[in-house]
Amino acid sequence: MPVPDVETALDPAIAARLKRTPDGLVAAIVQEHGTGDVLMLGWMDDEALHRTLTTGRATYWSRSRREYWVKGATSGHHQHVRSVSLDCDGDALLVTVVQTGAACHNGTHTCFTDDLLAEDQ
Repeated sequence: MPVPDVETALDPAIAARLKRTPDGLVAAIVQEHGTGDVLMLGWMDDEALHRTLTTGRATYWSRSRREYWVKGATSGHHQHVRSVSLDCDGDALLVTVVQTGAACHNGTHTCFTDDLLAEDQ
């Protein structure tokens, strides 16, 4: 189901570079500043990206709740944005944050805890 059509103040030059999913979203890979740990994957539309860039607070589009959410608004596990980069294809963002508390909704530091292939193979 597509993201609702929301008027946004995202810089048109940035918006023109984004390659969105059919739902209007761009993957946002979240990395911890300092450690380089990959914390989570979220989704942003133009408005979530605009809010992230202008407030310094990581803001995502929740596909399950169908609403915007600022990371930490209810959990207290905030993400203070240090930088946002767009990949060469325009279809993914790298959001570097200072993480307060757990990044994952299940209470772990990172969402990437289940290794599927052993490192020594």
